[in-house]
Amino acid sequence: MTAIAADRALASALDAGLGAMGLDPDAGVRTRLLGYLELLDKWNRVYNLTAIREPAKMLTHHLLDSLSILPALDARLPDGPVRVLDVGSGAGLPGVPIALARPDWQVDMLEPVHKKATFIAQALAELRIANARAHAVRVEDHHAAPYTIVVSRAFADVASFAASAARHVARNGRLLAMKGVYPHEELQELDERMQVEAVMPVQVPGVEAARHLVFARPVAA
Repeated sequence: MTAIAADRALASALDAGLGAMGLDPDAGVRTRLLGYLELLDKWNRVYNLTAIREPAKMLTHHLLDSLSILPALDARLPDGPVRVLDVGSGAGLPGVPIALARPDWQVDMLEPVHKKATFIAQALAELRIANARAHAVRVEDHHAAPYTIVVSRAFADVASFAASAARHVARNGRLLAMKGVYPHEELQELDERMQVEAVMPVQVPGVEAARHLVFARPVAA
């Protein structure tokens, strides 16, 4: 067992955070979430994948922040298979935690920075995450069937995200932008071809800063 996986304080914080959000993944998923945290901490010492250095803060500001979108997503999914595209995934956030928590979903992560895409691929291999893939390409150069959910955590402002990624959203799918404070000005710049469906405040356990989810959907031509 790795040091982080054996850290009772981190395991307890993960359990408490998941419980507060109404999530209840099995013990195997919880262990692999901590395993991902271990890999992120290890690689970050050399490759500077994230500015956050402390594992406890990585857990709240990365893992729990990524997983906090799941209750809102679950309530908005159409029937049928779920395909998720994570645009500008960085170190695999929110894509890797989502893939672990929802093993029946297919998750593709786009990250053009080579060292970050390499880390994602290595994490998927080491944690045996079969339902996810890493792509070292820009969203403009990605070609695939449309996705149920196209999500971005730290890619760009809402309008730029929609302009570059809207073509990847399935007709009954959603564009999801993870933001901090309510993005009033960003929403005013959104193209009329995308309709804002909801802007939801989200509480992330252990994170005091404001969080909002912007759901938008393509407007039928």
